[in-house]
Order: sequence, then structure tokens, then C-alpha cells
Amino acid sequence: MALYAEIDSATRAVTKTHTTVMMFRGFEVFLRGRPPEDAIHITSRTCGVCGAAHANASTRACDAAAGMTPLSMGNVLRNLAYAMTDYTYDHSIILNMLEAPDYSEVMVSKLTPSVWKTAQTTPAKYSDIHGYRTIADIMRDMNPIQGRIWQLTVKHQRIAREAGVLIYGRHSHPSTLIPAGISTDITNLPSLIQEYYARLSLLTAWVKFVWAVWQDLYEFYRDHVSTPDGKSYALTQGKTHDPPVMHASGWSDDPEIYSNMTDEAKGDWRELYAKLDAAYNARWEKPGLAIGHEIYSKNPTEIQLGYVEFADSSFYEDWVKANVAPPYGWLKEDPLGRPLVHGMDPLYKYHMWNRTTIPKPGAINFAEKYTWAAEPRIVLKDGRIAPIETGPISQLWLNTLHSTKVEVGNIKAWESNGSQLKIYLPGGTVNPDLPSGTYGELVITWNLPKYSTTLERLLARAVHLTLVVAVAWANLVKALELINAGKVQTSRPWNFGKWPDFSYSFGWWQVPRGSCMHWLVQQNGRIANYQYEAPTTPNVSPRNNRCTGPWKDQCAGPFEMAALNNKVTEEVEPSQWTGLDLVRAIRSFDPCLACAVHFEAKGEGGRVYNVIEKVIWNACSL
Repeated sequence: MALYAEIDSATRAVTKTHTTVMMFRGFEVFLRGRPPEDAIHITSRTCGVCGAAHANASTRACDAAAGMTPLSMGNVLRNLAYAMTDYTYDHSIILNMLEAPDYSEVMVSKLTPSVWKTAQTTPAKYSDIHGYRTIADIMRDMNPIQGRIWQLTVKHQRIAREAGVLIYGRHSHPSTLIPAGISTDITNLPSLIQEYYARLSLLTAWVKFVWAVWQDLYEFYRDHVSTPDGKSYALTQGKTHDPPVMHASGWSDDPEIYSNMTDEAKGDWRELYAKLDAAYNARWEKPGLAIGHEIYSKNPTEIQLGYVEFADSSFYEDWVKANVAPPYGWLKEDPLGRPLVHGMDPLYKYHMWNRTTIPKPGAINFAEKYTWAAEPRIVLKDGRIAPIETGPISQLWLNTLHSTKVEVGNIKAWESNGSQLKIYLPGGTVNPDLPSGTYGELVITWNLPKYSTTLERLLARAVHLTLVVAVAWANLVKALELINAGKVQTSRPWNFGKWPDFSYSFGWWQVPRGSCMHWLVQQNGRIANYQYEAPTTPNVSPRNNRCTGPWKDQCAGPFEMAALNNKVTEEVEPSQWTGLDLVRAIRSFDPCLACAVHFEAKGEGGRVYNVIEKVIWNACSL
């Protein structure tokens, strides 16, 4: 990945941005003709850190296309494993090893010495939880490798992976996910749950610590650090769209509701598809699409009707202009008979069930094609076309707007009222590596922000880390209830080749970087078409001219918009700028790419002042 930016050195404003992704994978091409269940384990290999993300989205697509879902314990085990291997593990690394160095003593004292000076005299508000006296103390322990926060992350990400591997069998590519179930050995299920519980208790103290650190850092940049034009750093730097278009898939299927829909559908995949919205909305984190602070729709089957990809600025042949239809012809309706892209011709041909991946390599040309990242857009029912943002902030955003609560037995995980979200973490979570302030009960409050900015996204990730652990506790309680009731069987009697003659579906699953989305079309037990997006796809989307309404002049992905909406705050001469603010903006999304951003700082006449390499390190190397 690379970011190209132009900056007015007099005003310190960013005037132009482009992001390029020079990597083609082609998974959609070599999945054709394979059994659908193979996609679970093949798409997992898309990434070496978030393999379970794709595996879970693919599993839900297979569930729907097969017309079968797991039994209750199977759903609980799927949820418990995922909470650890991808969320608790990955959020911790992203925050403290990949993003924290941008706010560490090493970086802040060198590039923004006035901020470092203020940090040294600013008391830490949440010191009773994390134990740090000043903001500077936090920044010092964020130094890479030598800092204590960095070192504690190395230990606790391992504990999280251990908890997930008890169920998945391995990480990062789960070996136990199958359509309609999970193949975990449950011979010693009570022992497995006990081992999971021991790790979850340690990690609950850990997420309290991490949240308190990032809450303090966020409030410091909100209240004490300004941009060159006098605005709050946290509230303005790295802003994306106005209004923001937030998409979330939700995760943690309700064990009973997702299981019961199979019996209610009586094996008919179309009947099961008709129940997907109810199942998705019953998830313990909620799906939906929001425009600003208004929910456009809570229902994934309705949202996905307008989900399209274009190939105007990306290195693909436009399959619509080339009239390359999928092997089953152009689909015009979803399984319930509703017109794709609201019946708009020819836009329905850009729907994901109609997409054909045809690589068309070329040189970078910002006036034409300049990246391998595709161009996802959402076509609204009124015909407007908008860009899409996704991430931890979008998931909290939709949770909040749903105005609901998640409670299992006597465990309340979280609740919201439309403008505020509260998360409940239990006490008695003793962790000898952490201050005693992390041992007690804690209620965390997140207020719905007006915009998505760099620091809002970082804070949202820290808050979401705590919410995931709260949901894990709810699933653990549910597991104990099922064990006590003797309901320990996990899977439906699915076997190889058990597929309808023709079916098509989708599977959405919220992951550390946002919405992971898979679309499957199968014929006679073979994949006819498979299309999928990592969360980074809509976020790193290039510019095109398709957007309308308030997004007409904002028709670029959140990466490019976030980098554009920055003022350079580095307290050095322009010839020594490193692009810190821009990189902070992009890294706050955690790009899931084999990425090392390269910058060239050029002055008059194109002379290269300096080249900064490997600003972003890929989490896959950890």
C-alpha cells in the first residue's frame, strides 16, 4: 500500500490524496468449481492474522446456501472462539503495537515537542485503573519493544489466542469450522470451558487497562492538543465523510435463534434466507447501515440489495461494459424475489452476485486506474450512491442506534439508548501483571460522536475491545446453561455434497477492521461464483465519479478522505515532515494489507528531500 499526498506548506493543509494497493490475490478466480465448504478454509488464507474473520463470514454464507445452521452449543463455541482469536488478540495488537508508537514518547517528543511538554504536566484521569500518573508516563510506556504496554501486549495476545485455539484447534486458520456446525472435540467440554474461563478472567482485567490508557490519551488530544487552525486535534484530524455512512455486520449469533431457524425453515434454503434478518438482528452485536445518526436499515438482506462494486479506477475489466455475465446469467432478484439494486438498470449488474473478477493490470495513473482495490458503493432506495465506512467505530455506532440491550441470565453485557452505549465488565478479575484497579467491576460509557476522526476511531477500538469481552462472558454463561441442560451437541448432520441444486446467499461477520462480507452462488455442490470483501476494501476504495447527493464531492474511500482532512502538526520545517498525521489517520483503520507505506517528501522542482520507508508494519509478521 502507498499513500500519495500533496500538502500546501504555507497553510499546512492536505490538498490531494490517493491510496494505491499493488497486490492482486485472485481468490475469487480459483474458487470457481470447488465445493462451497472449501471456501471456508481457502478464504481464511487471505490473511495470516485475520483468517478466522473470512472463515466465519464464509461459514455463514455456506450455512445459508445449505439451508442449515448449527445447534445451540455449536453457535456458542463459534462465538467464544472468535471473541478471543480475532477480537481480543487482534484489537490488542492493533492498538498497542501498531498504533501506539505514533503517540509514544519517541515520536511525540521528536516531532511535536510542545505536545510532549504538555503531556508531562497533564495528570492521567484514569490513573486509578491503569496506574500511570501523567499522560507522558503513558506515552513513555508506548515506546516500541522497550515500553511496558508494548511488552504486556505480547503476553496478553498470546493468552487470547490460547483461549480461541482450545475451540478452533489452531490460529489463525481455524480447522474446525464447517457448514451447520463446528467440529471441536467436546469429549471434555467442562474442562475446555474451565480453561477458557481462566484466560477470560485475566483478559478482562487486561481490557480494562487498555481502555483506560486509550481513554486518557483520547481526552488529552481532545482537550489539550490543537491543530494549526486552533481546532481540537481529536475532534477534527482524520475526519472521513460528512455525513458518515457507517456499515456494520454484527457478530455473535444468538445461540437459540440462529439454531431454531433451521427447524423453522424445514431445510428449505429460501425459507432460511427469509429468516436471516431476524437472525442477524438477534446477534449480540448489531448489524445495519447508518447515515449520520439515522439508521437507514437494520436488515442485512435489504442493505445488500444495493451493495455494488465498480471498476472505474481499479485494475479490473468492467465486466458489465464487456458484457461478461456469470455462468448462470445476470441475477435480477434476491432469493425472496426483490429486485437487486432496486431494479436500476444496469446497476444491478454491478451487484456482488453478478460480479466477475477479470484482472486488468496497468500502470498507476491517478486520472484513470491506480489501484487493485475495488470500488464498493451503496445504492440507496432513493437512487443516491454513497461511499462506505466500516470498522470498530461503525459497529459501536450501530449498536448505539439500535437502542437495545444484551443480557444473558444475570449477566448484562451492554445496553444503548440511541446516543450512548454502556458496557458492563465483571469484577473479581485478578491479574498479577496489572494494577489492582483492573480487578473490580467497571462500567464503560461511549458517547456517539458526530464524525469519524483519527482519535475517535482509536478510542472506538479500545471501547470495542471491552465490549467483546463482555459478550464473551455472556456466551460463557450460555455455555454453562446448555451444559447443565445436557444440550452439548454442536452440529447438524451435514455431510459432503449435501447442497441444493442451486442456491445463493451471503455471509456477513463483523471483524476487528469492520465488515467482512462474502457472497456465494453454488450449483450442484460446486461454486459458480464467489465474491468477498475484506473490511479494508470499502475503506481503501479509490475515487470515482459515481457518488451523488452530499457525497458527490466526497466520492473516495475513508482512507483517502481521512488523509485529506488533516493539518500537518509536526513542529519541524516542511523539508523534514514525515507525514505523521496522515499515517496516524490511515493506521487508525488498521489496513489489512501486506502493507508498508512509503513516503517521498518532494520540494520545488521535484527534488526528493527524504524517503520514509516501512511506516506501517503488517500485523501478519507478529
